[in-house]
Amino acid sequence: MIKLITLKAFRLNLVLNNYLKAFVLLFVFCAYSPISHAQTKSDSIKKHKEKFSFKMLKDTLDGNLDMSYVLMHNNGFIPVPQIVTESALGGIGLVMAPVFIKPNKHQVEGEHVAPNITAAFAGYTANKTWGFGGFRKASLPKYHLKYTVGAMYANINMEFYRDIPVVGNKEFDFNFRVAGGFVSVLREIANTDLYMGLQYYYGHVDVTPQFQNVEIADFFKEKDFSSNIGSLGLALEFDKRDNVFTPDKGWYISSQYQVNANWTGSDYDFQNFNLEILKYFQVTPKWVSGLRFQSQLQFGDAPFYLEPSVVMRGVPMAKYQGDEVYVLAMEQRYDFLYRWSAIGFGGLAKAPTKRVSFDDAELVYSYGGGFRYLIARMFKLRTGVDVAWSNNGDFGWYIVFGCAWNNFN
Repeated sequence: MIKLITLKAFRLNLVLNNYLKAFVLLFVFCAYSPISHAQTKSDSIKKHKEKFSFKMLKDTLDGNLDMSYVLMHNNGFIPVPQIVTESALGGIGLVMAPVFIKPNKHQVEGEHVAPNITAAFAGYTANKTWGFGGFRKASLPKYHLKYTVGAMYANINMEFYRDIPVVGNKEFDFNFRVAGGFVSVLREIANTDLYMGLQYYYGHVDVTPQFQNVEIADFFKEKDFSSNIGSLGLALEFDKRDNVFTPDKGWYISSQYQVNANWTGSDYDFQNFNLEILKYFQVTPKWVSGLRFQSQLQFGDAPFYLEPSVVMRGVPMAKYQGDEVYVLAMEQRYDFLYRWSAIGFGGLAKAPTKRVSFDDAELVYSYGGGFRYLIARMFKLRTGVDVAWSNNGDFGWYIVFGCAWNNFN
């Protein structure tokens, strides 16, 4: 989803797990999915930068609003304002992200080669969360390589939830100051579309509780006040979707095994195993069905803010955490007009812990709907708005570019 392109997501798998990772994803809205480059030679990007005019925002086929020409011909640059709607970050905010999209110089006949993307971002939300950073995602088809590098600084205000005897489920407010960088290098294995490689994240995290009775928060350890996170991971990625923004069919499988230890530069000793599987298929030419399975397993002694958490639309970030997380979701899209689509989705999840088994863990559910508009025909990029509900009346609304699941990858 451009939404990352909204960054598919920083698929900078920032080891700050799903909530901090999701925050970065929100901040990096427009930039980084492996964008399919579906151009013909006649559509190739012009070498000179054209002066912007509002005519560029109209499709030559139907005269409707379309961003394809700007993306492809305006020197590969587009300024992107993004509204942040995550309730855990204050419910409203704004991110600005100038995104430079350049076609890869090394094209492969008969194949889609992702363009190189360079972006910067800065944003602020209603609960005084703010951050800035940048990244580059590029590929070297000649050598079957693709890489991502990035860095960011963020001041994050967030709530975490824990069950307290007698009191029940209580939220604790924290402030996080995070500075970090990420690098990933993957290589294709024998022309199979399966990529394997290494990724490394290093960050320094300062945590300040925004409540007085720190002693009641038994999940908060003294070293959590100021610590380093160094994560070295082995990553696998298989992508056979027909489009990375708004797929109609195909598979996407991603898996990472990440190690945090003294020798990786971390103050903690723990490991994560993540698996994500997406499947898209067309029930009819206008009806597209999507299925998503995700599992996160954690072993060892991780800081509380890096424990796996349920990430679904309508579910506040970090509300349901556990040593394991399992998510099963579906999304249905019906293209009732050429440019307009209706969306319906739902999902189930559980987050068992060492003390609570899978059977006894609370069943988390979410459901909702929305619409999409084909905003960039040449990229098959759809954008729109979703609304979602989950357990205990939690509600969220989301501006989505491409597929919403790209935000969670």
